[in-house]
Amino acid sequence: CWEPGDAITCFDKEYEHKGVCCKRCQPGEKLVSECNATKVSVCNHCESGHYQQGWTKERHCTPHDICEDNTGLIVKTHGNATHNTVCQCRAGMHCSDTSCQTCVENQPCQHGFGFVADKAVARTSSPCEPCAEGTFSNVSSKTEPCRPWTSCEEKGLVLKVKGTSTSDAICESGRRSSLSVLIPITAAVVTCLVGICIYCLVHTDARRRARKQVSPPRALLQQR
Repeated sequence: CWEPGDAITCFDKEYEHKGVCCKRCQPGEKLVSECNATKVSVCNHCESGHYQQGWTKERHCTPHDICEDNTGLIVKTHGNATHNTVCQCRAGMHCSDTSCQTCVENQPCQHGFGFVADKAVARTSSPCEPCAEGTFSNVSSKTEPCRPWTSCEEKGLVLKVKGTSTSDAICESGRRSSLSVLIPITAAVVTCLVGICIYCLVHTDARRRARKQVSPPRALLQQR
Protein backbone atom coordinates (compact mmCIF):
# COMPACT_ATOMS: atom_id res chain seq x y z
CA CYS A 1 0.00 0.00 0.00
CA TRP A 2 1.36 3.43 -1.01
CA GLU A 3 2.11 5.92 1.71
CA PRO A 4 3.09 9.61 1.43
CA GLY A 5 6.82 9.90 1.03
CA ASP A 6 7.19 6.63 -0.89
CA ALA A 7 9.15 7.07 -4.11
CA ILE A 8 7.29 6.55 -7.37
CA THR A 9 8.55 7.05 -10.90
CA CYS A 10 6.24 8.09 -13.73
CA PHE A 11 6.81 8.60 -17.46
CA ASP A 12 7.29 12.05 -19.01
CA LYS A 13 3.65 12.34 -20.09
CA GLU A 14 2.42 11.29 -16.65
CA TYR A 15 2.43 12.81 -13.17
CA GLU A 16 2.19 11.33 -9.71
CA HIS A 17 -1.05 11.75 -7.76
CA LYS A 18 -1.55 9.97 -4.43
CA GLY A 19 0.71 7.11 -5.37
CA VAL A 20 -0.70 6.68 -8.86
CA CYS A 21 0.82 7.74 -12.19
CA CYS A 22 -1.87 9.81 -13.89
CA LYS A 23 -1.77 10.61 -17.58
CA ARG A 24 -1.28 14.28 -18.44
CA CYS A 25 -3.72 15.99 -20.78
CA GLN A 26 -2.41 16.36 -24.32
CA PRO A 27 -1.79 19.74 -26.01
CA GLY A 28 -5.04 21.61 -26.62
CA GLU A 29 -6.71 20.15 -23.52
CA LYS A 30 -7.08 20.88 -19.78
CA LEU A 31 -7.53 18.60 -16.78
CA VAL A 32 -11.05 18.09 -15.46
CA SER A 33 -10.46 15.36 -12.85
CA GLU A 34 -7.40 13.44 -11.74
CA CYS A 35 -7.00 9.71 -11.93
CA ASN A 36 -7.00 7.24 -9.07
CA ALA A 37 -6.48 3.54 -8.68
CA THR A 38 -9.70 2.75 -10.56
CA LYS A 39 -10.09 5.47 -13.20
CA VAL A 40 -7.94 7.49 -15.60
CA SER A 41 -7.55 11.26 -15.81
CA VAL A 42 -10.41 13.13 -17.47
CA CYS A 43 -9.53 15.98 -19.89
CA ASN A 44 -11.52 18.49 -21.92
CA HIS A 45 -10.68 20.62 -24.95
CA CYS A 46 -9.62 24.20 -24.31
CA GLU A 47 -12.46 26.68 -24.70
CA SER A 48 -12.48 29.10 -27.62
CA GLY A 49 -9.87 31.85 -27.33
CA HIS A 50 -7.61 29.69 -25.13
CA TYR A 51 -4.71 27.31 -25.73
CA GLN A 52 -2.51 24.71 -24.04
CA GLN A 53 0.81 24.16 -25.78
CA GLY A 54 2.20 21.09 -24.00
CA TRP A 55 1.22 18.00 -22.03
CA THR A 56 -0.26 19.28 -18.77
CA LYS A 57 -2.08 18.67 -15.52
CA GLU A 58 -3.36 22.25 -15.43
CA ARG A 59 -7.11 22.76 -15.01
CA HIS A 60 -7.18 25.96 -17.03
CA CYS A 61 -6.01 26.83 -20.56
CA THR A 62 -4.16 30.08 -21.22
CA PRO A 63 -6.04 32.91 -22.98
CA HIS A 64 -4.81 33.99 -26.39
CA ASP A 65 -3.00 37.30 -26.60
CA ILE A 66 -5.14 40.13 -27.95
CA CYS A 67 -3.62 42.34 -30.63
CA GLU A 68 -5.02 45.71 -29.59
CA ASP A 69 -5.55 48.00 -32.56
CA ASN A 70 -5.10 51.13 -30.44
CA THR A 71 -1.58 49.97 -29.52
CA GLY A 72 -0.57 49.59 -33.17
CA LEU A 73 -0.67 45.77 -33.11
CA ILE A 74 -2.26 43.51 -35.71
CA VAL A 75 -2.61 39.72 -35.92
CA LYS A 76 0.28 37.97 -37.64
CA THR A 77 -0.86 34.40 -36.86
CA HIS A 78 -4.24 33.47 -35.38
CA GLY A 79 -4.12 31.31 -32.27
CA ASN A 80 -5.68 27.86 -31.91
CA ALA A 81 -6.07 25.22 -29.19
CA THR A 82 -2.33 24.51 -29.10
CA HIS A 83 -0.72 27.83 -30.02
CA ASN A 84 -1.00 31.42 -28.91
CA THR A 85 -1.95 34.29 -31.21
CA VAL A 86 1.11 36.06 -32.62
CA CYS A 87 0.91 39.85 -32.91
CA GLN A 88 3.07 42.25 -34.87
CA CYS A 89 3.25 45.99 -35.41
CA ARG A 90 1.37 47.35 -38.37
CA ALA A 91 3.31 48.67 -41.37
CA GLY A 92 5.25 51.83 -40.55
CA MET A 93 5.58 50.99 -36.84
CA HIS A 94 7.91 48.99 -34.58
CA CYS A 95 7.86 47.64 -31.00
CA SER A 96 8.34 50.17 -28.22
CA ASP A 97 10.34 47.59 -26.20
CA THR A 98 11.35 43.92 -26.26
CA SER A 99 7.99 42.78 -24.81
CA CYS A 100 6.26 44.39 -27.82
CA GLN A 101 3.05 45.27 -25.99
CA THR A 102 2.78 48.55 -27.87
CA CYS A 103 4.13 50.00 -31.11
CA VAL A 104 5.50 53.41 -32.07
CA GLU A 105 5.85 55.14 -35.43
CA ASN A 106 9.00 54.51 -37.46
CA GLN A 107 11.19 57.42 -38.40
CA PRO A 108 11.69 57.51 -42.18
CA CYS A 109 14.80 55.71 -43.43
CA GLN A 110 16.96 58.24 -45.26
CA HIS A 111 18.47 57.81 -48.73
CA GLY A 112 20.99 54.96 -48.68
CA PHE A 113 19.15 53.21 -45.83
CA GLY A 114 16.41 50.58 -46.00
CA PHE A 115 13.68 49.32 -43.67
CA VAL A 116 14.33 45.79 -42.28
CA ALA A 117 10.92 44.26 -41.47
CA ASP A 118 12.24 41.13 -39.73
CA LYS A 119 14.10 43.23 -37.17
CA ALA A 120 11.29 45.67 -36.47
CA VAL A 121 9.67 43.43 -33.83
CA ALA A 122 12.73 43.22 -31.56
CA ARG A 123 13.98 46.79 -31.90
CA THR A 124 13.26 49.87 -29.82
CA SER A 125 14.40 52.28 -32.53
CA SER A 126 13.49 52.75 -36.15
CA PRO A 127 14.83 49.63 -37.94
CA CYS A 128 16.78 51.31 -40.74
CA GLU A 129 20.04 49.80 -41.96
CA PRO A 130 22.59 50.99 -44.54
CA CYS A 131 22.05 49.45 -47.96
CA ALA A 132 24.54 46.64 -48.56
CA GLU A 133 26.75 46.42 -51.65
CA GLY A 134 24.56 45.69 -54.66
CA THR A 135 21.48 47.44 -53.22
CA PHE A 136 20.21 51.02 -53.01
CA SER A 137 17.45 53.28 -51.72
CA ASN A 138 16.74 56.64 -53.30
CA VAL A 139 13.64 57.46 -51.24
CA SER A 140 12.91 58.51 -47.66
CA SER A 141 10.43 55.90 -46.38
CA LYS A 142 9.15 54.15 -43.24
CA THR A 143 8.54 50.84 -45.01
CA GLU A 144 10.69 50.60 -48.16
CA PRO A 145 13.65 48.15 -48.01
CA CYS A 146 16.85 48.54 -50.01
CA ARG A 147 16.34 47.35 -53.59
CA PRO A 148 18.88 45.42 -55.68
CA TRP A 149 20.71 47.15 -58.50
CA THR A 150 19.38 46.44 -61.97
CA SER A 151 21.19 43.49 -63.53
CA CYS A 152 22.34 44.69 -66.95
CA GLU A 153 23.40 41.17 -67.98
CA GLU A 154 19.92 39.76 -67.34
CA LYS A 155 18.48 42.39 -69.69
CA GLY A 156 21.08 41.74 -72.38
CA LEU A 157 22.70 45.10 -71.74
CA VAL A 158 26.09 46.27 -70.54
CA LEU A 159 26.89 48.33 -67.46
CA LYS A 160 27.41 52.02 -68.13
CA VAL A 161 27.46 53.41 -64.57
CA LYS A 162 27.84 51.29 -61.41
CA GLY A 163 25.14 51.68 -58.77
CA THR A 164 25.65 53.23 -55.34
CA SER A 165 23.81 53.02 -52.02
CA THR A 166 21.53 55.83 -53.23
CA SER A 167 21.26 55.16 -56.98
CA ASP A 168 20.56 52.26 -59.32
CA ALA A 169 23.01 50.94 -61.90
CA ILE A 170 22.68 52.47 -65.38
CA CYS A 171 22.73 50.13 -68.38
CA GLU A 172 23.13 50.67 -72.11
CA SER A 173 22.92 48.52 -75.20
CA GLY A 174 26.02 46.61 -76.30
CA ARG A 175 25.82 48.27 -79.74
CA ARG A 176 26.11 51.73 -78.26
CA SER A 177 28.95 50.58 -76.09
CA SER A 178 30.79 49.24 -79.15
CA LEU A 179 30.21 52.50 -81.01
CA SER A 180 31.53 54.45 -78.07
CA VAL A 181 34.78 52.50 -78.44
CA LEU A 182 34.89 52.45 -82.24
CA ILE A 183 34.18 56.15 -82.74
CA PRO A 184 37.29 57.46 -80.94
CA ILE A 185 39.44 54.75 -82.54
CA THR A 186 38.12 55.62 -86.00
CA ALA A 187 38.63 59.31 -85.32
CA ALA A 188 42.22 58.65 -84.27
CA VAL A 189 42.91 56.60 -87.42
CA VAL A 190 41.35 59.25 -89.67
CA THR A 191 43.38 61.95 -87.95
CA CYS A 192 46.56 59.97 -88.50
CA LEU A 193 45.73 59.42 -92.18
CA VAL A 194 44.94 63.11 -92.70
CA GLY A 195 48.19 64.01 -90.99
CA ILE A 196 50.14 61.64 -93.23
CA CYS A 197 48.47 63.06 -96.35
CA ILE A 198 49.24 66.61 -95.31
CA TYR A 199 52.84 65.63 -94.56
CA CYS A 200 53.20 63.99 -97.96
CA LEU A 201 51.67 66.94 -99.80
CA VAL A 202 53.87 69.46 -98.04
CA HIS A 203 57.08 67.52 -98.65
CA THR A 204 56.17 66.77 -102.29
CA ASP A 205 55.54 70.43 -102.97
CA ALA A 206 58.84 71.34 -101.31
CA ARG A 207 60.75 68.91 -103.51
CA ARG A 208 59.18 70.31 -106.65
CA ARG A 209 60.20 73.81 -105.68
CA ALA A 210 63.73 72.70 -104.95
CA ARG A 211 64.02 71.04 -108.38
CA LYS A 212 62.85 74.20 -110.16
CA GLN A 213 65.50 76.25 -108.37
CA VAL A 214 68.34 73.84 -109.26
CA SER A 215 67.40 73.18 -112.93
CA PRO A 216 68.80 75.87 -115.47
CA PRO A 217 66.27 77.69 -117.65
CA ARG A 218 65.59 76.16 -121.10
CA ALA A 219 66.68 79.39 -122.89
CA LEU A 220 70.17 79.12 -121.48
CA LEU A 221 70.45 75.50 -122.54
CA GLN A 222 69.45 76.36 -126.15
CA GLN A 223 72.04 79.21 -126.39
CA ARG A 224 74.74 76.76 -125.49
